Amino acid sequence: MSQQPWSPGNLSSPQPPLDAPGRKPSDIPAPRSPRKAHLVLRRVEPWSAMKFSFVVSLVCFVVLFIAVAVLYMVLSGLGVFDNIIQTVNQLTTADGKATSGVDVASWFEPVRILGYTALIGAVNVVLITALSTLGAVIYNVASDLVGGVEVTFSEAE
Repeated sequence: MSQQPWSPGNLSSPQPPLDAPGRKPSDIPAPRSPRKAHLVLRRVEPWSAMKFSFVVSLVCFVVLFIAVAVLYMVLSGLGVFDNIIQTVNQLTTADGKATSGVDVASWFEPVRILGYTALIGAVNVVLITALSTLGAVIYNVASDLVGGVEVTFSEAE
């Protein structure tokens, strides 16, 4: 089967290049403007919001815990906690005798610092997850009243 020369009905034939010497300016396609889509966000699924916020808050908890552990190691290595303990002991000692029954050194133990960090992080995970889920439910109620949030998406150029 022989191939026929280019004709408007024959789309399989190759087009002449854009910079061909015999090509007319009207043959060059105009640049296409980006497409736009107008959408309305009417509902946020609470279960999906809960799963997403749980994962994000869990990642933030891990980052917080590692940051506190590294910061503790750096400050401990620099001797900051030893200087604080020494200063507090000097201020609470009168004539060589301790006036308070408070053990300041126990405040700066790594188990205590990291334990409090873990406790605060766990509470944050629960609170952020619960508040995000509640926020999704409140958004759905408000969206039923006012129609949602209008969003415009545009195609990248």
